[in-house]
This record gives sequence, structure tokens and C-alpha cells, in this order.
Amino acid sequence: MSAPAPAPRGTALGPRIAHAWLPVLVSLAGFLGAWQAIVLAGDYPPFILPGPASVVARFVRAWADGTIAPHLATTLVEILLGFAVGGVVALLVGVLLARSRLAERLLSPYLVAAQATPVLALAPLIALWFGSGLLSKVIICALIVFFPVAVATMVGVRSVDPRLVEMARSFRATRWQLISKLEVPAALPAILGGMRVGVTLAVIGAIVGEWAGAERGLGVLINLARGSLFDIPLMFAALLTIALLGIVLYLVIVLIERRLVGVR
Repeated sequence: MSAPAPAPRGTALGPRIAHAWLPVLVSLAGFLGAWQAIVLAGDYPPFILPGPASVVARFVRAWADGTIAPHLATTLVEILLGFAVGGVVALLVGVLLARSRLAERLLSPYLVAAQATPVLALAPLIALWFGSGLLSKVIICALIVFFPVAVATMVGVRSVDPRLVEMARSFRATRWQLISKLEVPAALPAILGGMRVGVTLAVIGAIVGEWAGAERGLGVLINLARGSLFDIPLMFAALLTIALLGIVLYLVIVLIERRLVGVR
């Protein structure tokens, strides 16, 4: 009697996807149910706390009539440029801090002090010095991204196996080859972990920068919705867009991490 043919490899894909997304759907249903219960129990009017159904309806309508799209595009450009600038500078500084104890002693107090200062307090000054255009938003995003990526880079480079470093030196690797071919690739898991944090902070930086002064952006839309328009469902729709944007950017970094270092 012949053995049964093995099942095709793709047949397990559906149950696997369902198993992965089931906890997310359950938690989302629980969150929406609790939200609706709070609205009903407190008998809150829509201008205080709208229910999830009205927020979703306003979200769909705002996308359909083109209210959110231009603001999202502006905020996304600010985030991407700020994240790129902050990430590159942080990578360079992190390598410097990892390789030089003197540089760490000289720069660390300033870096920690800058991180401890709330970006909400710095944003008006940066807007005053650099104007209310794109440049100030990029600077704010870069500042808020810088610290976690720099620290993650420093820790990752210092965690490289010293035996690998000695072996590379025995083959007469130059300092640049040591950094680019060994230390930074070996530190990629830590660096990308810092970038996961940094990309979500960049979203916060862009919104705070827009609150300090801007003509367009999701932060501006929130101010308009709660102020002159007094459209609280629209404000919640803008907040939902910001949350989804942060999730998407975070997942992009996760996918890059999986592609580069094979993390699951």
C-alpha cells in the first residue's frame, strides 16, 4: 500500500496567517468594545468623546474628500527626511563613541542633557531660529531620533566579539575596513533595534514641530479640528492616521531588519 502524498506546502499558509492575526483582531475588538462601553456609560456627546463608529465614518469621509491626504503627505516628508538625517548622524556619532572613550566622556553629558530636555520645549525655539518651514521640522525629527540610534550603535559596536576584531587586525584590515566590514554589520541588530524606536519618535517630532508652527501637516489638522472647526471626530481621525502611520513605519523597519539580519 503506497504512502499518502504529502500535502502541498501552501496549504498551511492560511491557518498560519489566521493564527498570527487572531490575537490582534481579538485585542482590537476588545479595545473598540471598551471604548464604546465608556461612551455609553458616560453618555458622552460626540464633541467630548465620539464613539468608534463615528470616528471611523469621519475617517473614511476625510480620506474621500481629500482632507487628510495633503496633511499626511507633508508630515510623511518631514518624518522621512528627519529620520534619515538623524539616523545617519547618529550612526556616525555612535561609532565614534564606541571606539573612543575620550569622545564618550566629552560628548555624553551633552547628548544626555539634550535628550532629557523635552522636545516640546525646544520646538518653539527651533521654529523661531529656522522658520516654520520644512527645515525646522526636519531638525526636530532628527534631534529626537538621534539619541536612541546613537546609543544603540555604540552598544552594538562595543558588543562585537573581540576575537573577530583581533582576527581582522591580524589580516591587516584598515580602520575603515574594520568599521565597515565587521563592526557595523555585526552591530546591525542593535542599530536596527534603535531605529525601531527612532522611527516612532520621528512621528512625534513631526507633530510637535507642526504644533510649534506650520501651514500643513497632521499636527496642524489636529489643531484646526479641535479649534476653529470644532470637529472632534475629525481630530480623532487625524490621531488614527498618525497611529497607523507609526505602525506602518515601524513595520517597514522590522521588514528591513528581517531582510538584513534574518531576525524573525
